[in-house]
Amino acid sequence: MRPSFHPKLINDPFLDPGLFIPFLFEKRALLFDLGDLHALSSKDLLKVTHVFVTHTHIDHFVGFDTLLRIVLGREKEIHLFGPTDFLSHVEGKLASYTWNLVSEYPNNFGLRVTELQEERMLTKTYSCHDRFHSERPPEVAPFSGILLKEPSFQVDGLLLDHRTPCLGLSLVENFCVNIKKEALRKMGLPVGHWLARFKKALYEKRDSKSDFIVTWEEGGKLIREKAFILGDLADQIAKISPGQRIAYITDIIGSPENYKKVVQLAEGADHLFIEAAFLDRDRETAHKKYHLTAKEAGELAKKARVNQLTLFHFSPRYNQQEADIQREALEAFR
Repeated sequence: MRPSFHPKLINDPFLDPGLFIPFLFEKRALLFDLGDLHALSSKDLLKVTHVFVTHTHIDHFVGFDTLLRIVLGREKEIHLFGPTDFLSHVEGKLASYTWNLVSEYPNNFGLRVTELQEERMLTKTYSCHDRFHSERPPEVAPFSGILLKEPSFQVDGLLLDHRTPCLGLSLVENFCVNIKKEALRKMGLPVGHWLARFKKALYEKRDSKSDFIVTWEEGGKLIREKAFILGDLADQIAKISPGQRIAYITDIIGSPENYKKVVQLAEGADHLFIEAAFLDRDRETAHKKYHLTAKEAGELAKKARVNQLTLFHFSPRYNQQEADIQREALEAFR
């Protein structure tokens, strides 16, 4: 089965952390962390709608400027999420630039920024045409662990301990809609943007007897349409299966409290992306720096009963020892 989203680490595991999550058949992507983004193209970054920053250490937040530079001048809004004090950190970034000309831009780029605290979320908006000033007090809402909820998926988060609050993240797909390409071919239907509308209709549980119009271009000009009953079309071209679950954990100390929260967040994940900053022989150093060892990463993956494990955020001291990090984690995992 083809998943609806395809997460991939942005950088080499010795470089800045970050996960890029593009969606199939959609010009859309999510980002977990904002480290160095230069490995991503402008086309990739223009797909980003939501960014989840685990914490604002420089290797997790320095890419804010890159993203802002690419999207500035576009008619677009990006949603940003981060832990305690995130609003002041974003405002500090924005205040470091001179915005005397942006109010004249034809397009009004905006940021909607949410700070996550233990029991509440604080949200403020910043507009290009207002020179990114936001005088209004933040919107306040309770925080139940859900950062973003859409018909097809949701993003969950928990605050973990890195000697500063640090977000652990989980992307959960409600169910997966796979398209039967052979069925499309036999029906004479093209692959195209209409498939995103089709999936959205299924995720929103629209009336199966309602009409659904397939539209596409031919020769770049002529737009054709073909009408179907939504349920009939789904029976012919779609296979529905349980959705996937992706978890992302970085920059935490291997404490009992963190272990409990990580297992809760990553339980049964199809794919766990987790830091392995140190080898277990350097556990004391790892704990002083509030990072996980490779062994601890493997233990957490085992306790959470995940299916697949990907390690990242290795200390540069192990530059020639990547195989040792992988081996130590996999031994604990298996």
